[in-house]
Amino acid sequence: MVRSKSIVPVMALCAVAALAGCAAPSTSGHTYTTSEARRPMRVETGVIQAIREVRLERSPQTGTGTAAGAVVGGVAGSNVGRGKGAIIGSVLGAVAGGVVGSHAEQSLSERQALEITVRTDAGRTFAVVQEADGESFTPGQRVRILTDPSRGTTRISQ
Repeated sequence: MVRSKSIVPVMALCAVAALAGCAAPSTSGHTYTTSEARRPMRVETGVIQAIREVRLERSPQTGTGTAAGAVVGGVAGSNVGRGKGAIIGSVLGAVAGGVVGSHAEQSLSERQALEITVRTDAGRTFAVVQEADGESFTPGQRVRILTDPSRGTTRISQ
């Protein structure tokens, strides 16, 4: 027979593994997916007009964090007391774990980003949002604009 106290560390490890899957793929100007490699991209040049810090968040949330947190919280709460105390502990633990797991999923999937407004040499003005990955941009700076026409994606680089 498995003791419920020995299940808690296993459930915690499962929750961490589940939350690790919540992290969103990178959308920085330096990161490419394997499917983007060796694809032709249209290259333009332009000047940065404005930069604004924004946040990227996964939409919609997967619910994995909430579910994993509720399971771990419920198991941990069931170790409180006996009989009705264990049932109440399970319910309260599941609710608290779900809330904590939801916040954990959100914080893992949010990233700092930049909204970069660029005016191309051809006179077109547009904005691109990409993950802030340490590359610094300033208004008035000349940049390259890389666009993958088949995917409709654009990135700004120095």
